[in-house]
Amino acid sequence: MASTRTTFTLDDALAERARQLQINISAAAREGVAAAVRAALAEADRAAYERVPERPDPFWNDAEAWSKE
Repeated sequence: MASTRTTFTLDDALAERARQLQINISAAAREGVAAAVRAALAEADRAAYERVPERPDPFWNDAEAWSKE
């Protein structure tokens, strides 16, 4: 997996506590960003659905009938 180098600011006390607890700050940051991206994608998906909700489509009733034969 390709990666991008980035820099961010972390509160001194939090960084020190993470070091004391042997937390891998890079891994924790990756996990946090990944979680934020998943949440944003889910919210965007939900907003799109709310803008254009699904409607019943009689085609699928016929398609289900085909699978029962």
